[in-house]
Amino acid sequence: KACTNSIKTSKYNLFTFLPLNLFEQFQRIANAYFLILLVLQLIPDISSLSWFTTVVPLVLVLSVTAAKDAIDDIVMGANTFFTLQCVAFLCMKVYNVHVYELYYVLFYRETNLKVKQALTVTGDMGDSIKDLAAFNGEVCCEPPNNRLDRFTGTLTFTGQKYALDNERILLRGCTIRNTDWCFGLVIFGGQETKLMQNCGKTIFKRTSIDHLMNVLVLCIFGFLAISCSILAIGNRIWEQQEGSTFTAFLPRQDGVNAPFSAFLTFWSYVIILNTVVPISLYVSVEIIRLGNSYYIDWDRKMYHARSDTPAEARTTTLNEELGQIKYIFSDKTGTLTQNIMVFNKCSINGKCYGETASLLEQTDSVDFSFNQLADPKFMFYDQSLVEAVKLENTEVHAFFRLLALCHTVMAEEKNEGDLLYQAQSPDEGALVTAARNFGFVFRSRTPESVSIVEMGVQRCYQLLAILDFNNVRKRMSVIVRSPDGKLTLYCKGADTIIYERLHLSCMVTKGETLAFFAGDGLRTLALAYKNLDEEYFREWKERHHEASTSLEDREEKLDLLYEEIEKDLMLLGATAIEDKLQDGVAHTIEQLAKADIKIWVLTGDKQETAENIGYSCNMLREEMNDIFIVAANTPEGAYALEPTMELEFLRTACMCKTVICCRVTPLQKAQVVELVKKYKKAVTLAIGDGANDVSMIKAAHIGVGISGQEGMQAVLSSDYSFAQFRFLQRLLLVHGRWSYLRMCNFLRYFFYKNFTFTFMHFWYAFFCGFSAQTVYDEWFITLYNLVYTALPVLGMSLFDQDVSDSWSFEYPQLYVPGQLNLYFSKTAFMKCALHSCYSSLVLFFIPYGAIYDTVKNDGKDIADYQSFALLVQTCLLVAVCIQLGLDMSYWTAVNHVFVWGSLAMYFIVTFTMHSNGMYLTFTSSFPHIGTARNSLSQPNVWLTILLTSILCVLPVLTHRFLLIQLQPTVNDKVRLKVRQMKAAPPPPPRRIRMRRTSSRRSAYAFSHAQGYGDLVTSGRFLHRQVKPRSTGFTPTGRTLNFSPAGRSAGYSPTAQNQNSKGDLEPTALQMYRTKQPSY
Repeated sequence: KACTNSIKTSKYNLFTFLPLNLFEQFQRIANAYFLILLVLQLIPDISSLSWFTTVVPLVLVLSVTAAKDAIDDIVMGANTFFTLQCVAFLCMKVYNVHVYELYYVLFYRETNLKVKQALTVTGDMGDSIKDLAAFNGEVCCEPPNNRLDRFTGTLTFTGQKYALDNERILLRGCTIRNTDWCFGLVIFGGQETKLMQNCGKTIFKRTSIDHLMNVLVLCIFGFLAISCSILAIGNRIWEQQEGSTFTAFLPRQDGVNAPFSAFLTFWSYVIILNTVVPISLYVSVEIIRLGNSYYIDWDRKMYHARSDTPAEARTTTLNEELGQIKYIFSDKTGTLTQNIMVFNKCSINGKCYGETASLLEQTDSVDFSFNQLADPKFMFYDQSLVEAVKLENTEVHAFFRLLALCHTVMAEEKNEGDLLYQAQSPDEGALVTAARNFGFVFRSRTPESVSIVEMGVQRCYQLLAILDFNNVRKRMSVIVRSPDGKLTLYCKGADTIIYERLHLSCMVTKGETLAFFAGDGLRTLALAYKNLDEEYFREWKERHHEASTSLEDREEKLDLLYEEIEKDLMLLGATAIEDKLQDGVAHTIEQLAKADIKIWVLTGDKQETAENIGYSCNMLREEMNDIFIVAANTPEGAYALEPTMELEFLRTACMCKTVICCRVTPLQKAQVVELVKKYKKAVTLAIGDGANDVSMIKAAHIGVGISGQEGMQAVLSSDYSFAQFRFLQRLLLVHGRWSYLRMCNFLRYFFYKNFTFTFMHFWYAFFCGFSAQTVYDEWFITLYNLVYTALPVLGMSLFDQDVSDSWSFEYPQLYVPGQLNLYFSKTAFMKCALHSCYSSLVLFFIPYGAIYDTVKNDGKDIADYQSFALLVQTCLLVAVCIQLGLDMSYWTAVNHVFVWGSLAMYFIVTFTMHSNGMYLTFTSSFPHIGTARNSLSQPNVWLTILLTSILCVLPVLTHRFLLIQLQPTVNDKVRLKVRQMKAAPPPPPRRIRMRRTSSRRSAYAFSHAQGYGDLVTSGRFLHRQVKPRSTGFTPTGRTLNFSPAGRSAGYSPTAQNQNSKGDLEPTALQMYRTKQPSY
């Protein structure tokens, strides 16, 4: 049976939303707990509260959560789409898979184009519907899996097998570019597609506060059980000693004795004291996190105008964790650097060429006007290399010929001479552009050929094979046949990889020149070639075809063949590409270091390059004499993450001021993060920009993605994203610290006001015979957390800030308390509980003593239950509002409206509920007729409210005053300075451009993504046939009328003879660096 090809990405539909959502919500302990309380309240013998005191908050919480889940699901469901209900099986007669022209594919939110192409055998049919209908082939391929980077299959047609790999497959979610039309076959559909196979459950990250809250909630449940047990025991004692005297007035029900009464009392107090774990807490936390996430999204100071990229909080559950980061793990390329490659230097046959503009007194770049196809944006600062090209130096020409042929770049030429290169790696684009400017212009390609312009002469090379790049090989090769029939293998790759495969004659010269490229942390790439024998290559090609059509171990077989032919190479030279630091990297790292945040750089670069970047970023300094290196590709580094050595490695690394891990694989990056999480118990953050950083980003507590040149893989796996590394300091020092501070203040205050509210019931139990009578009226219990105190605490949690963002940058040390959990911890929770206990004693016994045996002015008694309840709840609300004002550091108009509005709402609601009209309309629900009017008209009542408020806040003020005087914190000192200045905050410190003067040297291993490989050799339908074009080149080579091309030999851009001497003396440029160390 064919499975449907429809894909459903939403969780709910119209009929399943309510039951599924409720089922998920009641899996939360808090919601289930309140549902049990609701059931208990429906039992008349247990509950002394009406059912609506629990139903109203529970329904509100469930409704808000359900609305949020529905919105999220609707947004997710917007990605759902339906295709034709047809699915091709693994083996069957199929239509052809054909693309008329090679097309590019832009995967979902990707910036790099991927090349996809059909087989040549299917492309022969063109767009003939008749031929398509008559096509009879069989596809055999692997079963559905989640490997996005590989596909193994074969197409059998007319007795021949053709290899199907990832370059012939379009994945769900990609967008086709530069393509007129295509015909395709559905291999996998619906849930069997690779994208849906990868849609597993994302690891749910929880903050350290969440984990602490779980522990505290369990402790609160234990405290609740103990409190209810004490009150139940008190009820039994009271029933035995005093209860019998009241049976005439309060007769007991049949079968109810003192023990059973104590049992019922236990459950009654479970209901009454449930506010110690308020259900509104969880909704408030979600609202606060959502609001702080929007602050990140709306922050214009984290917006990158050049790329039109704002900061994005991709999760709403981790904001306060940003204020507790202790370790940052950062990638280098594209994260600390710009990932915009510039061809700066090269070494050819042991001679170095090129200088950077900053090192030259004269910064005029080389004039490429002789080459009409040159890229005007390309800059180079060594005229001697142009001289060598024009003088037709054999090694120099071979060097640039290799760069023009050995790549998988695609060329577009919409206008004559206007070339646009599409490269999947910035390195490749820079190298091909360099060859273009020096006279070896890559013009176009087909699956069987590569067309280049060599010094003005159009040449077409037959492309016989591409030995593609991957992260294991770290090199790529092409095998081409030149127009004169010469068979050559060209190879480029990481220097360590290439050197292992050089001919013995090159062993003496290798390795020395790379030291000259180290000053600016350049990325190096070694180039080599090999002339091939025709007979050997014919036999190798046959074995290559067999391996490429194998369904089992295809990659392993191909790797063995590649290893076989890539031996005994002859070294041509090396390239050096500069990848500059992003703006503000050094300043950001310095600021984070002042905040006591440890930054570890995890990179796949060579040791020298990683060390050089460390100096450029101010992570390494000249005064650091004791620098030692353990690289991941050395015997020491290879075993550093083994279980027997990992702890020693961590201890050693933690003793260092700076840690830079070089030559690490993506898996090793994640292992380092897990190692720190496991043993240091610290909050970690990983930041990167490429697919090789995804594992590290997912392993850390917080993952940050940089939306740069490497696509959006890191961003899609991250929790937060932005465009530049420098925004990280604002994310942590401002948004993270504020979010953590606000959340901690919210939790402390929330527990304070609810513990105080609940403890009043506990004290009142000793005066009501432990009868489970509430001290407040039922409507106050219902509205206390939902109306009277909800908005003020939310206002504090969304708008409060101890100091402004400018002062946060001025004093990064303000970040340290978050790392030490000083704002909210088990100790802080215990202090909050003790504070609540004291406040409840004041708020209960002061009104009790004030109203005891008290009469009004007319001599009437006011010591009734209703008046006492009103006085106690009014004192409570005023006291908690004053405490909120003391806890708040930053008052806004919104905060004023919320605080004063909540107090006004309390009195409006209270007078309304105690009015005659409400009593006459709903007699049973509003029995307190006239209580507010009678009680609040007495002066002693207002004096009692004033006295309780003063007594509640006086210890707090005293404690804070003594702490500021005796043990001031960093926050206290900074806030005092702000008040003393009474002026606008200081401007952010001016960024100083850091220049390194270190003599240390570095180099860089070839960095590249897996190439297009055999794709471009698979057929003839890469491009439409190219019309003959002019070379756009001024002839300068050894043509029939050849003459020397240097200025000293009479060359000028205007083609005028500048020197008529017959015997010319060599110029300084021609003698440039004649004594250079050789390879």
